Amino acid sequence: MKISVESAEAKSAALREKISDALGEQFGKETEEELRARKFSMEKSEIKNFDNADEVRNFPKGKLELVNIGGKTIGRVVFQPGWKWSTSVKPIAQTESCLAPHFQYHISGVLKVKMDSGEEYELRAGDISMINPGHDAWVVGNEPVVIVDFQGMMDYAKQKIH
Repeated sequence: MKISVESAEAKSAALREKISDALGEQFGKETEEELRARKFSMEKSEIKNFDNADEVRNFPKGKLELVNIGGKTIGRVVFQPGWKWSTSVKPIAQTESCLAPHFQYHISGVLKVKMDSGEEYELRAGDISMINPGHDAWVVGNEPVVIVDFQGMMDYAKQKIH
């Protein structure tokens, strides 16, 4: 059985469309813009470095560096000794506790997290954490805390415009 070049190209295009549709269903919560960015990133590799961040936000005793890659925003945050969310970021966020969900990898230092429910966690270098909204946090000891957050930093320590 012979298949023409045109027929093979049509079948290939149909297969690509099915894969694209399946990916769209898998990532159904993405906006149209995010979906286009992810499809593009599948075609082209990207490499970024926090030392050349797309955005930097400074706040009392802390600094957040954001990179946008593959349609996602990832943040590296450095909290200096003495940093506490309720004194450093609460005035910026204007909420009673941190309402950002976090999916984090802890690079250095010790971070104490107290949930609004009363649960407490102490996070150290090498830990991976999923922290739900509704918490306070602070640096324990004299070593800066360095964290890479894959989820909750897009609006973190961002001044609200009224």
